[in-house]
Formats: sequence, structure tokens, C-alpha cells
Amino acid sequence: MAGGGDWMTQFAGDAGIASAFGDAAMLQRYLRYEIALALALGDAGQADAETVRQVATAMQGFAPDLAAITAGVQADGLPVPDFVRQLKAHVGAPGKGIVHHGATSQDLVDTAAMQALGQVNDLIAGRIAELIAALSALNDRFGQHRLMAITRMQPALAFTAGDRIEAWSRPLAALRERLADLRPRLEVLQFGGPVGNLAEFGAAGPAVAAALSRRIGLPWPGHSWHNQRGPIAEYAGLLSELTGALGKIGQDVALMALRGEDDIRISGGGGSSAMPHKQNPVAAERLVTLARFNATLVSGLHQSLVHEAERSGAAWSLEWLLLPRMCEAAGAGLSTAISLLGAVQHMGTRS
Repeated sequence: MAGGGDWMTQFAGDAGIASAFGDAAMLQRYLRYEIALALALGDAGQADAETVRQVATAMQGFAPDLAAITAGVQADGLPVPDFVRQLKAHVGAPGKGIVHHGATSQDLVDTAAMQALGQVNDLIAGRIAELIAALSALNDRFGQHRLMAITRMQPALAFTAGDRIEAWSRPLAALRERLADLRPRLEVLQFGGPVGNLAEFGAAGPAVAAALSRRIGLPWPGHSWHNQRGPIAEYAGLLSELTGALGKIGQDVALMALRGEDDIRISGGGGSSAMPHKQNPVAAERLVTLARFNATLVSGLHQSLVHEAERSGAAWSLEWLLLPRMCEAAGAGLSTAISLLGAVQHMGTRS
């Protein structure tokens, strides 16, 4: 195989989306959570207002030791325990008792992940809109041109290039709407405390949660969802459908390129080490690969639905491994498809 390092990271990666899940970005979100939680305790009357103000001010100057946190992940299985230890030491007495009060590691990690997905989904929604616009422009140029429809890998009947372009565009429009519908259920605050019932706050739990929700800027669904990952699984399925729709475009373009310039002409094809005359449809092939890549990962993401009892370290960690890669593959696929359509010089023949 070609290798599993930087080459393939570039092939299936997306720098803009990867940065949303980067260590520095996540740690900043953890810190914002802790500051918001301290302020929420004051808002709900669970801590002295002046002490809360001093603690929040102190936390704003906190710079975590990333190397120590990375080492701590090997021992603790996640970055939050060492992060909180460092943050409490930074705040010092007497305010350190407010830091992380009533929260648990998963509250920080899940909320930070949902904030990352908010950033990612803005990018994905924008690129879907850009791709739909590119397909519309392609239809304006070549939609009335004649193509031979292919069924079961055999020539069928003549139709128009616009018929094929519409088949490419329609799933993307539906996925854009579904993403918009899903986001309010997906991008939500996680807050449940050690066993998910906010017991540390007693009757004040909902008031603290509401104040934290306002401070964080994410809705609280009224309960913790530590072991309820349905919206994330639904989102992963949507990502796989999205890369599948892009893969269908890529597969069609590759087949059209095989049939010759009466079907399609594309600039900038890839070269061959042995046959200099070839112009390989590399971008189209990439879309097919990314579709199959996400179709493989989505099965693993569905495995992460199985949480034992109130929380699973194993299922949760599996989700972390897979979901960012699926997001990157979707982002890479959208960028590739936009570039591919921009390289189409001709499609079909004039009627």
C-alpha cells in the first residue's frame, strides 16, 4: 500500500475541519465550560458571587500544560482529569472548590465535541450549498445536451445531461435540509454530573443547568445524555449518506470519462507512471474512495451506541476515534466534488 502517513491524511483529510477537533481548540472549550459553570453556580445562588467572580477571573489566565495532559490521557483514558487538576492548582484556595463542582469529565468532553460539530456543520452546510450552486451552473451550461442513459452497465435510452445532473443534485438538497433539522437535537449541552442525575445540586440542578446553558450558548435538553448517543449515530449516518451521494457523482463521472469525450471532458486528470497518454479521473475516484471509507466507519460508530450502565469508556473512546475522521472525509469529499465540477469542460453532445 502507499502508506498510512501524511499522504493518506491529505487524501482523506480536511485541515479546516481537523482544526475544530484539535487539542488546543478542545482545551479552550473545556476552559470556557469551567468558567461558565462557575458563573452559573453564582447565577443559581449556589456559590458566593464575589468568590465566583474571583475564580472566573483567575481561570481566564490559565494556560494548560499540554504535555502533562497528553501523558495523563494514558493513565486516565481522557484529558479532563489532568486538565482539572491543573486548573484547580492554578486557581488555588479558597476558590478551587468551585472549579468543576458538580460536573464530570464527560460533561466537558461532550459539550466541547458538540461545539466542534457546530463549527464543522457550518462548514459542511456552506460547502453543500456551494456544490448545489455548481451543479446548477453545470446544468445551465450543458443541461440540454444529449447523453446516453446507462442501466445495469449497458446503454439504455437517450436522455439529457440535465437528467443526470438532477439525480446528482436532489440528494444533496435533501441532506442539507436534514442537517438543518438535526442540528438543534445534536448540538446541545451535556450536563449531568458523576452519574447523570445532577444529584450534587439537589433541587437546584435544573436552575444551574439553565444558567450554564445560557452561559455556554447551547440548549440543555433537560437531562444528561451520557449513555444516549442516538443523535450522534444519526449524524454519522447522514455523513455517510453525504459522502455516498458524492461517491455516486464520482462513479458516474469516472464511467463517463471511460466512455469518452461525447460524455464528458475534464481538465487536470491524473498521470500514470507507465502510460503517459492517460488522464486518470483521480478526483472522481477520490469521491468513490471517501464514500466507501465513511460507509466503513459508520458501522463502527454504531458500535459505540452500546454503553454499559451509566457510562462506557470503551464506547465513548471509539466514538472519538471515528467521528472526526468521518467529518473530515465529508469535508474533503465536498471540496473535491466542487473542484471536480469546476474542471468539467464539456458534458454530452448538442441535440
